[in-house]
Amino acid sequence: MSKVIRIGIIDDNAALLQQLAQNLTAFENIDIVFTAPNGMAALNEIETCERLPELLLMDIEMPVMNGIETTRVITNESQIKVLMLTVFDTDDKIFEAIKAGAAGYLLKDSKPHKIVTAIEEVMQGGAAMSPTIASKTLDLLRSLTEKKSSPTPKDYNLSDREIQLLELLVEGYTYQQIADQMFISHGTVRKHIENIYEKLRIHSKIEAVNKANKYNWFAKNRI
Repeated sequence: MSKVIRIGIIDDNAALLQQLAQNLTAFENIDIVFTAPNGMAALNEIETCERLPELLLMDIEMPVMNGIETTRVITNESQIKVLMLTVFDTDDKIFEAIKAGAAGYLLKDSKPHKIVTAIEEVMQGGAAMSPTIASKTLDLLRSLTEKKSSPTPKDYNLSDREIQLLELLVEGYTYQQIADQMFISHGTVRKHIENIYEKLRIHSKIEAVNKANKYNWFAKNRI
């Protein structure tokens, strides 16, 4: 027989809470220590209950104290693990839950045996997720990695003036048009461009344009 796992269930939907508790009670290795309608009630239960839960199934949107905030408090102040169980599959909810310390993220349409498997996985040190959530999480991590790894003009030590000039160059302005736009001489434009090329480690206008476009440095300013 598998080790019995003590859990708490937190959800403000009384009918769903009762149904979930009933479904999970059927599993011999699940011991429901308490249920609570919101995060604050859960914290009160943890403070007063004789047998602490090892894991909490946590909804997100709840009155008084939501699941994200509750998860943050619990993971900071105890060894209790939190497995989100919610209807929300948006990137911001997933990201906030992970940042708060959630060890897993399931959707409420998960079958009872899948929930129990996820509970066991989390208790063994894993990170349980519904398939769609796992896919979204990977996409989110890739997006964050790409944003983090993409350099900005400031990373190349370009001055504000040089960035302004580079943007005009990327937009197709000639040296004379840049000079007129920035109220500087043609010679000063050439000197700035030489400095830009040196800092970007390139040798031509086409390389400058390609580099700026590659990292979308000025895309947000275009109409």
